[in-house]
Amino acid sequence: MIAAETLQAPVAPHRPAPLTDGYGRAVTYLRLSVTDRCDLRCTYCMPQHMVFLPRRDLLSLEELDQLASAFVGLGVRKLRLTGGEPLARKGILTLVDRLSRHLGSGALDELTLTTNGSQLASHARALRDSGVRRINVSLDTLDAGQYRDITRGGDIAAVLDGIDAALAAGLKVKLNTVALRGVIEGQADGLIRFAHARGMTLTLIETMPLGETGADRLGQFLSLATFRRELGERWSLTDLAERSGGPAAYVQVAETGGRLGFITPLSCNFCAGCNRVRVSSTGRLYTCMGQEGSVDLRAALRDATQAETLAVLIAEAIGRKPKGHAFEFAAGRVTGISRHMSTLGG
Repeated sequence: MIAAETLQAPVAPHRPAPLTDGYGRAVTYLRLSVTDRCDLRCTYCMPQHMVFLPRRDLLSLEELDQLASAFVGLGVRKLRLTGGEPLARKGILTLVDRLSRHLGSGALDELTLTTNGSQLASHARALRDSGVRRINVSLDTLDAGQYRDITRGGDIAAVLDGIDAALAAGLKVKLNTVALRGVIEGQADGLIRFAHARGMTLTLIETMPLGETGADRLGQFLSLATFRRELGERWSLTDLAERSGGPAAYVQVAETGGRLGFITPLSCNFCAGCNRVRVSSTGRLYTCMGQEGSVDLRAALRDATQAETLAVLIAEAIGRKPKGHAFEFAAGRVTGISRHMSTLGG
């Protein structure tokens, strides 16, 4: 018989209080870019002849692990790997496997990634085995020719195969669709049916003026506040109170039973509830995607004697997190920033 004094309740994992910015927003979500490189050249993301960083400038896998772990130690509960295209980074599955230890310890609630899907078919099972349970896949159209034009040469068949492989592996998939004017009007209904028939949520995202891409930014922009009303004339949409912890507002589509999300950084600013920060593949911390300000963490990261300095730099940067982004489409002009979307993964 076991003595009564040896019977103890399991010890709950220690959960550090998250860092809070100057507006009372708790930062619990880190988007970590593992590369600025991508195998596509989407017209809203980068120019056709994009110049990428020298590989020597990127953090190593070990440094990416160390940096992500520092944020987890400061209260981050959700970690998303981004790019560029994260699955294009050599050794990415090794990094995912290392980071999954924070899931096992209870320090991290979710480890996920956003991908263009082009290489997903060969990675889906390994991602599932490493603790990833949910991914986002970017897909802006179901028309093969239109997809090729938007991505400047992409093969939609590879993406569809990747989505099938992810679902077969047991991953939950959410589709992200940039609502490009002249494209989404004819594609939205088909994308809704495609996603919901497979148990996937579809989220529409307003295009954001990040970097010079060679495309007409003003011509690409479509207000989702307006487009939602148009969708409501064809679909029965009911607002949902639930939120994913991110900027999307969701509705239920009665005809399909699925969820449709709207991310509206321009027509309806979502910054009041922002809980995230982003770190580039070079170790630069951006507390707002739509502002230029950043803090370089690489020197402190690479100096073993500066672990406390790294934590202080992160905390100070989050304390200065701006109230909102600087994007604007107004009076026939676009106000954006020079940094390309591929620097931080959107």
